[in-house]
Amino acid sequence: MWFSSTAWLLPLALAGSVQALPKGAKIGTTASHVRKGGVTYNVFEHAATGARLEYVNNSGICETTKGVNQYSGYLSVGENQNMFFCRNNPQQAPLSAWFNGGPGCSSMIGLFQEHGPCHFVNGEDTPSLNEHSWNNFANMLYIDQPIGVGFSYGDNPVNSTWTAAPYVWKFLQAFYEHFPHKSYGGHYGPGFASYILDQNNAIEAGSQKGEKVNLVALGINNGMFDSTLQEKAYITFAYNNTYRQLIDESLKDKLLEAYESECLPAVQKCQQTQTNEDCQNAGSVCGESVENPIMQAGGDFDVYDVREPSNDPNPPETYSKYIARPDIMKAIGARSDYQECADAPGQKFGATGDGQYLDIRFQLTDLT
Repeated sequence: MWFSSTAWLLPLALAGSVQALPKGAKIGTTASHVRKGGVTYNVFEHAATGARLEYVNNSGICETTKGVNQYSGYLSVGENQNMFFCRNNPQQAPLSAWFNGGPGCSSMIGLFQEHGPCHFVNGEDTPSLNEHSWNNFANMLYIDQPIGVGFSYGDNPVNSTWTAAPYVWKFLQAFYEHFPHKSYGGHYGPGFASYILDQNNAIEAGSQKGEKVNLVALGINNGMFDSTLQEKAYITFAYNNTYRQLIDESLKDKLLEAYESECLPAVQKCQQTQTNEDCQNAGSVCGESVENPIMQAGGDFDVYDVREPSNDPNPPETYSKYIARPDIMKAIGARSDYQECADAPGQKFGATGDGQYLDIRFQLTDLT
């Protein structure tokens, strides 16, 4: 798993299966150094979880502000499972974790194209400091997950939000133990936030060993909450969009009827049974009855900006070529080719119908 924050740039590797901490486990640390592929890594091993951090510091990549430390590396929490992370750290600021969506897309998109410490202006070959970076207000932690996304590599057993959450929690345990002086302001999905709060309760009750994570806030940017809402919104958005109407009234009425008679019942069954078979079927039914007809009728358009073609050249993909350079990879300690949006992790989520049965409205209510 890869993460980045205002003071640190770390590729992170997650290895092995995630298990609860044994009741008798003592939270301890060991620190050393190891050299791999011509790169010297600082090594930290977390006794309670068995997680291992390997990172380089002050690479000078992306964040060049004086007095800001930078770390990048891998977190291993099991065998052949390596997650990349990047973190930058201003003093006296909350820690905010950022996860891009997909599922299966790298958080380096957020770091280099959205709100990270640096960006590429007008397609330049090298980055410059971003004066509007979120790093001005928080220690941003960008994490590549699940494994196989971005610079993360290895075996990936994750196929849903719920199976991904323990890996993130285990990472935070090792992270807090090694860098204990930082607070946490959370930016992530309700599934992860709920898992973190559940583990906090277990730690307080004495049934789980570990550090309580002080989850202060949850921010969601352009998020999908519930398929029963999202699928219908595809139709109304496509018809009512004032920049570019994608479907006419006749098709709109036809799709709304298909939504009520085909898509909605399939999603409701999925959310009731929560089986992979029913949820995968719901995704297929809604795709055929609602989503595909809109894509076909709308012609060539970008789903994120209907004014642009599907192959929108903006923002330029300069950053992906930059971080794939051998000298840059060596500087930040990356050990795997960069995959901006990997197919395999997303396909695993699709096979379980994760996006269909995930109704997070109730979790959001619990979190507020």
